[in-house]
Formats: sequence, C-alpha cells, structure tokens
Amino acid sequence: MKLKKKSAEIFIPDNKEVMPALIQTTDLCIAAHQDDLEIMAYNPISECFGKEDRHFTGVVVTNGGGSPRNGIYANYSDEKMQLTRACEQKKAALIGKYSAQLLMSYPSKEVKDATNRVLLEELKEIILTCSPDILYTHNLADKHETHVALVMHVIKAIREIPEAKRPKKIISLEVWRDLDWLSDEDKLIFNTGLYPNLSAALLGVFDSQITGGKRYDLAALGRRLANATFLESHSVNNLDSASYGMDITDLVNSELSPADYISKAIDKFKKEVNDLVTRFL
Repeated sequence: MKLKKKSAEIFIPDNKEVMPALIQTTDLCIAAHQDDLEIMAYNPISECFGKEDRHFTGVVVTNGGGSPRNGIYANYSDEKMQLTRACEQKKAALIGKYSAQLLMSYPSKEVKDATNRVLLEELKEIILTCSPDILYTHNLADKHETHVALVMHVIKAIREIPEAKRPKKIISLEVWRDLDWLSDEDKLIFNTGLYPNLSAALLGVFDSQITGGKRYDLAALGRRLANATFLESHSVNNLDSASYGMDITDLVNSELSPADYISKAIDKFKKEVNDLVTRFL
C-alpha cells in the first residue's frame, strides 16, 4: 500500500512489513491533526498496548501546516514545522507501540473540500486494508472545522464500502468540544486511567504545540479527570480518568443525515435541561 501525497508516510514502529502491520489492526483511529489521536483515543491506545490480540493503528490526515508556534519554534518555516510535527507523531507511535502510523499529509483546505474524491478514495483504501473491528474518529459536534469536515469524509467513505466489510463499530470522540452534554444513556464512557505514565508521555511528545502556547497535555488530562469526577453526583468515582464517545454506527450504516442525527442528540439535551428547570418553577 502506498499513500498518494508525495510527503505522506507509513511509519511502522517495530519495523514490520507494512501490510502485516496494517492487516493486524483491530482498532483504527482516523484523526485530523498530529496529537488528536493521543488526546481523543487514549483508551484504545492503552487497551491495545502490549497486547497480542489487539493492535492500534493511527491515521493523521493533515500535514500540520499553519499550526501556531512560539518559543524555539517561533521562526520555523511552515515546511519545517510540518516535519517537526510528523516527527513528534512518529515518536508517539513508537512510545504507544502502535501497529502503524499513517501520515497522509493533506493540507487542511483539501480536507475541508466536501467534494474531494481523492481523499475519500484513500480513506476507503485504508479502512478496507486495515479492516478494523472498531473505527474511531472525531465527533459531529466538534468545534474545529477540519475535525467536522474529516468525520464527514469518514462517514461518506464507509457508506461506500460494502456492509460486510465495514467496521463493526464506529465511535466518535471528543477533542475541541467535549461530549459531557450527551444524555447519559447515549454517552460512551471510556477508561483512560490505564498506565498514567504512558498517557503523560504520549501527550508530552508534542512539544511544538505545548511550547507554542497550547497546554494540550494538561488540558487533556484535566478533562479526563473532570469527566470521571462529574459524571455522577450521588456516588463515588468508579474511574479515576475517563473520556466520552458517541456511537455513530447506526448513522453510518443508514442514509440518515449527519446534521439531523446530531441535532436529535442536541434536542434531547435541550429537553433534559428544560424538563429539569421547569420541575422547579
């Protein structure tokens, strides 16, 4: 398998051949940017870590261009920053013992092009090659335009794959807007408390972003702690650290509008809030 962009790369941390590393994938995460994988998909990363029967593969679609920079990175050209971010992502894959790390190297503007068939076809090829049991990606209520554009491409790609060859589960995860607003019955709760040292190491690898003025490392760990603490008001914590997800398998395997699907979840949240407020009028 060969990625289409000239600067794209398939990195295999343990030096296996590319195809065996991809084919053994059980958990596949398709993310927009370098470090999105480590922020949103730590649960499957940690669940696959060191296992013989589960293997995590990460896909980063954009090239890291246009990212903020400060400190020692302040004068980096966009090209040098892209190389730096790719290097950081490969370090994370090495630390996390990923089966494979794919760097597709698309500019964000190409991801935000809803008519981009080249990207769509490449995503289809990756999904079919890896044939994961579970596919993770961004959520439709995310705040970042590129994240939302990417999840739309992922949905379109899977819908063009024969049903028998689709992942059994498709899960959307939180990055630029969390999912604590979801109704508890619709909220997937993932344990992110395994191997705290691994979690910190994976987030700390992305120095170009941390030094650049964004403490994603502290923010991600803080959100996970907050999720675990504020999930339930009348019981002690069952988890020390948690992230939230939304099961979009039914959406992907149907012809439902993604906009209508997420609007239904938002309307359910609105009703829950209104019902609670009016109860005490």
